[in-house]
Amino acid sequence: MTDTIEASGTRSFDRTTEFEGKVALVTGGGSGIGRAIALRYAAGGGDVVVLGRRAEPLDETAKLAAEFGVRTGTVSCDVRDADALTTAVDGVVADFGRIDALVNNAAGNFVCPAEDLSPGGWRAVVDIVLNGTFYATRAAAQHMLPAGGGAILNVIASYAWHGHPGTVHSAAAKGGILAMTRTLASEWGPRGVRVNCISPGPTETEGAGAALWPTEADRTRVLGSVPAGRFTTPEEVAESAAFLLDDRRAGYVTGDVLSVDGGQWLGKVVYADSSAGA
Repeated sequence: MTDTIEASGTRSFDRTTEFEGKVALVTGGGSGIGRAIALRYAAGGGDVVVLGRRAEPLDETAKLAAEFGVRTGTVSCDVRDADALTTAVDGVVADFGRIDALVNNAAGNFVCPAEDLSPGGWRAVVDIVLNGTFYATRAAAQHMLPAGGGAILNVIASYAWHGHPGTVHSAAAKGGILAMTRTLASEWGPRGVRVNCISPGPTETEGAGAALWPTEADRTRVLGSVPAGRFTTPEEVAESAAFLLDDRRAGYVTGDVLSVDGGQWLGKVVYADSSAGA
C-alpha cells in the first residue's frame, strides 16, 4: 500500500507497512527531526509515542501521526529524570503491549567557547544528551531484551568524532553516545537488540537555525561547508531513520553510524582554493 497522506505542517510521507504491529517511542518528538521520525514510523503502520517536556507540541505530533490510522500517545517527561523515564517506558508497554523501537532524539545545544562554558552549561547538555540517552535506553532494554529483539536509534552529530570549536559540551556528550552505541551493540547483539546512530547534518529546523546559524552570514558559512550545497530536511533524515529501524532492511546493521549530512563531515575544501571546481 503506497498511497500518500499529507500530514499538515510536514512534507507528505507515503503510507507503507514495514512497522505494522510494532510500537516506537521517540524522545524529543515534539518538533523537528523527532517529529518527522515519529510521523515516518506512523506512515509505516507503526504505533508511536512521543516524549518531551512540553505537552502542546507533543499533542500536535500525535495528532499528525494519528492521520495515518495508527495509535499514538504522548508523555510529558524530562529525560534527565531516570525514574520518570523508566515509568514512561513501562507505561508505553502497559498501554501498547510492547516496545519495538526507541529513538533517542532529545537534545540541548548552544555554541560557546570552552573557556567560557560554565559548569552548569556543561551539565545541562551532558545530562540531556548523554545521560538522557542512557536512561531511556536502559529503560527500553528492560523490555526489549526479554522479548528477544528491538531497535534503538541514537541521533548524534559528526562532531562526535571529528570535534568542532564551540561544541565541547555537545561533542563530548554525543561522542559518549557513539561509544555507548557500539558497546551496547556488541553486548546486546546476541540477544536481538540492534543499536545504531544517525548523524544528521545542517537541518532546516527552527531550533537548529536559532542556535547554530542565527544570522544570514552564519547560514551562508554553514551551507558553504556542505558538498551537496544545501541543507537537509527533517523528512529526509526520517527516511534514513526508518531504514535503520526496519529489521527487514537493516536487520544486519548494528553498532554503526549513518551520516545524513550531504558530505559535510568529510571536510570540504581543506587544502584547495574554495573557488576551485565551482
